[in-house]
Amino acid sequence: MRIQLSEHFTYSKLFRFCLPSIVMMVFTSIYGVVDGLFISNFVGKVPFAAVNLVMPFIMMIGGIGFMIGTGGSALVGKTLGEGKPELANRYFTMMVNLSVICGLTLAVIGTLLIRPISILLGATDAMLDYCVIYGSIALIFNTTFILQNVFQSFFVVAQKPKLGLFVMLLAGFTNMALDALFIAVFHWGVAGAALATALSECVGGLFGLIYFLRPNTSLLRLVKTKMESKILLKACGNGSSELMTNISTSLVSMLYNFQLLRFAGENGVATYGVLMYMQFVFNAMFIGYTIGTSPIISYNYGAGNHSELRNMLRKGLLIMSVAGCVMMVLAQTLAGPLANIFVGYDPDLFEMTRHAFKVFSFAFILTGLNIFASAFFTALNNGAISAAIAFLRTLVFQMSSVLLLPFLFGIDGIWLAIIVAEVCACIVSGSLIYKNRKRYHYA
Repeated sequence: MRIQLSEHFTYSKLFRFCLPSIVMMVFTSIYGVVDGLFISNFVGKVPFAAVNLVMPFIMMIGGIGFMIGTGGSALVGKTLGEGKPELANRYFTMMVNLSVICGLTLAVIGTLLIRPISILLGATDAMLDYCVIYGSIALIFNTTFILQNVFQSFFVVAQKPKLGLFVMLLAGFTNMALDALFIAVFHWGVAGAALATALSECVGGLFGLIYFLRPNTSLLRLVKTKMESKILLKACGNGSSELMTNISTSLVSMLYNFQLLRFAGENGVATYGVLMYMQFVFNAMFIGYTIGTSPIISYNYGAGNHSELRNMLRKGLLIMSVAGCVMMVLAQTLAGPLANIFVGYDPDLFEMTRHAFKVFSFAFILTGLNIFASAFFTALNNGAISAAIAFLRTLVFQMSSVLLLPFLFGIDGIWLAIIVAEVCACIVSGSLIYKNRKRYHYA
């Protein structure tokens, strides 16, 4: 029986509703990791370092999809909770139209800038052509990447999380199969990896577009509507925390790479690339949970159901606390085997990666709490507080740490930076949740 957004959520019901979103995000992160595995093992560590150097720029541009998806889904979920389904469909359609417009525009701009951006990021002569090839192909398909990110959120709002999971599984298997074919069989190198990812994004983006254009059994459908700047700005403002997180993470990744090139050369960039792939998988569980719970929070906020908001906050904080400790232990245990899968062919690079991930992994204890706190305020349609948490966590605290700590601890200071940033962000998140308890009646 399908679970409704209006129901009271026990732990059992909450896990059943969120599980498709969690699996979807984990699988999405895993099929992204497959690119790195094939490039590192079949093409080499210099192309691997090049892809990881340019990836933050690609993710920064694609982050528009996360902003529209999270901000728009919170607005649409709240509107559904207010009992206005026709208006919710109009808002939903505006978000999709905006995604297409932004995707096409940014694809052109990004493709034109990819070479100078790669040089600005510090690409060596050996890395530059790999950066340009991978980045150009990825950016050409930017529109479908943005649509895929948008529909990930809206499938949950539409009460179709299992369908969203199916779409991402289909996209993921497409990517992995094409990686094997293009890289291992056809020997197309980084171009093959980029093309495999791009085609899988076409599956994820176009499937959602076709589904919502046709009559369906979900809460949402694409309808005729005009674009309303006030509504678009409201949704984008509310989702600004996700864009800020994406941009900040990308900028910080660029700074990490810059520092690592100074301290450890291409090996340092390659190590950080492995850490980012691992972090994507571990953090995907936290992000998947927030994608699954955000529509519930938005719906109950719109319906004025304060007791259920309180229920969702308490359960979310407890689940994220326990999950964070589990993730840390798991990361410590798997640091060696995971490093071996990526860079086992190079003993020095393997040891650097294994050690770095063991230090880095302590951040997982608090990461889930901070991700949930930011998403919680986005779901309450308070983009300002959500953006403040995201901005401080991913840019201010982490950038300060990665600049200052290496002077005290050398290269280990770079791996410690994220731990310091998560601790500071957790203090801010807790303070803001406590401060706004009476405003939203969740305590």
